[in-house]
Amino acid sequence: MEHLKAFDNEVNAFLDNMFGPRDSRVRGWFLLDSYLPTFILTIIYLLSIWLGNKYMKNRPALSLRGILTLYNLGITLLSAYMLVELILSSWEGGYNLQCQNLDSAGEGDIRVAKVLWWYYFSKLVEFLDTIFFVLRKKTSQITFLHVYHHASMFNIWWCVLNWIPCGQSFFGPTLNSFIHILMYSYYGLSVFPSMHKYLWWKKYLTQAQLVQFVLTITHTLSAVVKPCGFPFGCLIFQSSYMMTLVILFLNFYIQTYRKKPEKKKMQELLAGKEMKNGLPKAHFIAANGVTDKKVQ
Repeated sequence: MEHLKAFDNEVNAFLDNMFGPRDSRVRGWFLLDSYLPTFILTIIYLLSIWLGNKYMKNRPALSLRGILTLYNLGITLLSAYMLVELILSSWEGGYNLQCQNLDSAGEGDIRVAKVLWWYYFSKLVEFLDTIFFVLRKKTSQITFLHVYHHASMFNIWWCVLNWIPCGQSFFGPTLNSFIHILMYSYYGLSVFPSMHKYLWWKKYLTQAQLVQFVLTITHTLSAVVKPCGFPFGCLIFQSSYMMTLVILFLNFYIQTYRKKPEKKKMQELLAGKEMKNGLPKAHFIAANGVTDKKVQ
């Protein structure tokens, strides 16, 4: 135990030396004083994916319909709360949309920081997205993008809450909370097969996420062009991180909604070429006394 405490002190001292003094307004808040819990929870998350897939390999997929319905409803309601509270608290603090520093809004800043703590905590709860994929054997959904996004956001927002818990940091979570209302509403409805015919708008969710990232980058860089005292290094890091998400989400969008329809058209075209006088190519191969095993 003493070794763990010493290691924890070393890690936190290293972070303090790297980033400077932490914001005293969030001292004592749950999970924030030490980085070790956030790091350990992330490791458990990654191990759960690996071990969970091994455990489920020869077992039937679970339905989890009731649990998923409650889970998606809960995340949707939490996202709605964060959206409304971020709008109201930033309005109360007289936030400047172009650039907002960390200490000029008084109680408005504290109110924003409290909502952003819930945003950080929601990233821990959203680890369950992946765990449910594992239990339902939806392994195709557990992509590098999915795991990278979930694991990195939880750790990044621990840093945000400790050093830049308000001000310019409010904008991205406000947009993201709105997107998550749409996204988890979609996930909740998709649990029911009877609703699938009404869920034609899935690809527009990815488009909305890409717009969100571009708007967040634009908002972040606006504070670089016209500074207001918000830490410059944090602005550059956030812009760089968001660019990685743009690249990964754009690649996902192209692979899912652009290339697949083209591949389907090609398959239909090839299938059409195999028809001769209304009969499949296999008919003529068999008629010549030779049968192709692949055709069979």
